Order: sequence, then structure tokens, then C-alpha cells
Amino acid sequence: MTDPSKDDAHLREATVESRQAYRGVFLDVRCDTVRLPDGSTAMREYIVHPGAVMVVPILDDGRLVVERQYRHPLARVMLEFPAGKLDPGEPALTCAVRELAEETGYRAREWARAGTLHNAIAYSSEGIEVWFARGLEAGRAVLDHGEFLEVSTATLDELLALAESGEITDAKTLIGLLWLQNWRAGRWNLSWQPAP
Repeated sequence: MTDPSKDDAHLREATVESRQAYRGVFLDVRCDTVRLPDGSTAMREYIVHPGAVMVVPILDDGRLVVERQYRHPLARVMLEFPAGKLDPGEPALTCAVRELAEETGYRAREWARAGTLHNAIAYSSEGIEVWFARGLEAGRAVLDHGEFLEVSTATLDELLALAESGEITDAKTLIGLLWLQNWRAGRWNLSWQPAP
């Protein structure tokens, strides 16, 4: 295995010029000229993203809270864990608590941060913090304007079967399932804290 602390200067690119190619309500598309390690230059197009969170909500009986939501770029309804983007300056845990409540109505007594996932490293700066929530109490969802979704529950085995069959293809949800499987097997640790 490669030592992650090993010097990587011979692999780094240096930004020569950076320009904004497009700015929408949400997307910030950049087009950079970079100097490669061999001295030549290349173009890099990517999306600057504010960051996001995903929550793996665990009910007391072990079932998981999931949602079905239409995703326009794929023109299909996706099964996924609750998630949402960070507001400017918002701490990730605050966002996780907010998104879980807004989208599902659930509030959690305990939270644990698993880590950060970069789901599109070739063309986006997006980092998604993965949070686990337990001690759930049901409440009323308050969806954002223009947000439509269905909340349901499933067992880990049911979700793994859907992942194996190719029904679940959302990267963040697949990473959440990987974390959950390893945590339940005792291979990966989570440090739980009371809700803020």
C-alpha cells in the first residue's frame, strides 16, 4: 500500500490561470489552466461546490430511514439517504440536524461523524460529510419549496440487495451503506455525541 504521507510534489499541478465559465443559482463552473509536473499546460474544468451532508438515520429497531426523490439529471426517482447542501458558514452537524428534520421529520438524540466523501473528484470540489443519527423521534417534515420526496424505511439487508441489483446507484448512499456495514461488524468506529 502507498504511504499517504509520502512526498507528492512530483504529482501536483499548479494553477496558472483561473476563470469562471458559468455562474448559476447553485453551480459555479470554473475553467483553469494548470502547469503539469512535466512543465506542459492543460485545461481543467470543474464545479466549485459549497459542500453537503448525508445522514444515515437508524431507528431503534435497526431499520434505516430512506427517501425516494426524483433527480432531474438522471430522469429517474432515486432511493437515497437524506442529504443536503451546506448554507454559507453553516457547521456540518447543524446542516445534518436541519436536513434530517426538514426532509424526514425525524430528530435524533445522538449523532456521529463518519468522515468526508468526495464523490466526483475529477470535476467537482464537493465534499459530503457522512453523519449517523440514532435515537430517532418522529415529527413533521418541512420540505423546501420545490422539494418533493417520499420517506420510508428499510433494513440494511434490503438496501444491500438493492445495491447489489443495481437499483441503488447513488454514491453517497452506497458509501453510507459501506460505513454502516463496517460499523455494525465492529471494523470501523463511530464516536457518538448528544444532539446539539
